[in-house]
Amino acid sequence: MRIQTIKGPVKPEQLGTTYTHEHLICYPPVIAMKEDYDFELPQEEKAIEELEYFKEAGGSCLVEGTAIDYGRDVEAMGRIAEAVDVHIVFTTGFNKGRFHPDWSIKMDADALADLMAREIMEGVAGTGLKPGIIKGGSWYNVILPKEEKVIRAVGRAHKKTGAPIWMHTEAGTMGLEQLDILEEEGVDLNRVALGHLDRNPDLWYHKKIAARGAYLGYDCPGKIKYGPDSDRVNLIKEILDAGYEKQLLISGDMGRRSYLTSYGGGPGFSFLLNKFIPRLLDEGLEEKEIDQIWVKNPAAYLSF
Repeated sequence: MRIQTIKGPVKPEQLGTTYTHEHLICYPPVIAMKEDYDFELPQEEKAIEELEYFKEAGGSCLVEGTAIDYGRDVEAMGRIAEAVDVHIVFTTGFNKGRFHPDWSIKMDADALADLMAREIMEGVAGTGLKPGIIKGGSWYNVILPKEEKVIRAVGRAHKKTGAPIWMHTEAGTMGLEQLDILEEEGVDLNRVALGHLDRNPDLWYHKKIAARGAYLGYDCPGKIKYGPDSDRVNLIKEILDAGYEKQLLISGDMGRRSYLTSYGGGPGFSFLLNKFIPRLLDEGLEEKEIDQIWVKNPAAYLSF
């Protein structure tokens, strides 16, 4: 079992403190840029600077979650990985349906699965750089037909490769329905993480997801526009009390310039390590629980 980083395989015990959903560099499609140019992260030097803040705070590994349809730049990520001593795992797959390009919409599920599996096993477009995670997603309170097709393709690519699956949920919705589709494709749900669930801090809902074996992806700490961090702290404590400590993955999803210290914004990559984790400890979590969430769980999830 290894984690597939952009620079090659790494043993789980080498991974260290890990953020499981972030963004370093991306050139989003026109539909996203019309909504807000803040989504574009175009500068490699800023990504390197932000990773240095992450490393200085104690970070060791980061999952770059930019999908094919969201302006992934694999060669730039390769250069960034060479510049900073941080493990980077990057992504194959697709985001929610509004970002799917025409060429992928025309492909059937098997062809899309072959594309994603080929990237995992052979590398992206002749670069030799191999992603270590597969992504799918859906829209707010609905799974569109083109999204279901991609989710089925994600499941089939996983079956070919064993690589872990990360699912985008819009504002934390449709997670159980995504799991239904993946389960129909024969996916072991222990290999699946659902992102952005803390946008929908419904404890009953989260327990239902965890009971099926999937990981709970929380990635909004510090984003107070989505509710106070006190809500996230309470949710984390409830999940731990329910016995699902091995299924929590917590990151920041700093996918905007205005979120990144290197671009003059915040809270930045150092926030979780320098502020949020100390708060969790102050509010009663133990060091062993912090280690479980940020070291042991990512190592187990990302290994294949």
